[in-house]
Amino acid sequence: MKEDGSFNLVNHFLIATPELDDSHFHRTVVYVCAYGEEGAMGLVINRPLLDMKLADVFEEMQIKVDNNLQVPSIVLLGGPLQPDRGFVLHKPQQSWQSTLMVCDTVAVTSSQDILQAMARNEGPKDALMILGYSGWTGEMLEKEIADNDWLVAPANIDIIFGMPFADRWQRAIKSLGFNPDNLSDDMGHA
Repeated sequence: MKEDGSFNLVNHFLIATPELDDSHFHRTVVYVCAYGEEGAMGLVINRPLLDMKLADVFEEMQIKVDNNLQVPSIVLLGGPLQPDRGFVLHKPQQSWQSTLMVCDTVAVTSSQDILQAMARNEGPKDALMILGYSGWTGEMLEKEIADNDWLVAPANIDIIFGMPFADRWQRAIKSLGFNPDNLSDDMGHA
């Protein structure tokens, strides 16, 4: 928390508590990319789309693919907002046309040039293709945190890029020192 009582959630995880029963966010981990007075923007990092692969994205965008493509084929659903808008969450490697540096070790790019490089096996080695995003206006997120919908933890790059999607929610909770099996569906304030 800052001296003025505010806090910055950029480069943090929002971890859905067991009591959060919203179908978009049940047992999700959201990586917060932007946060300010106007609200927050984040990307769910553990919700694979079962009916879409990276090859489908390339085909839809008419991007020619190298025959020896070596990037992960999984596409994630980053949230309920603008599900047709794509983002690549990645470790910084080079400059792209539209990149937001979230921190020294993570960036998010929304321009086609990164996808074209990925299709040629010249993109970032560690990258997640994500469609859609999660967003909150004004103090909406702070209210949801106060209502115990979310746990907040510093982001962990190993969870983002090095862990199976199915394990990310439990691992993020464990990073706070909790056993996910011991969390109650009826969390409250002390």
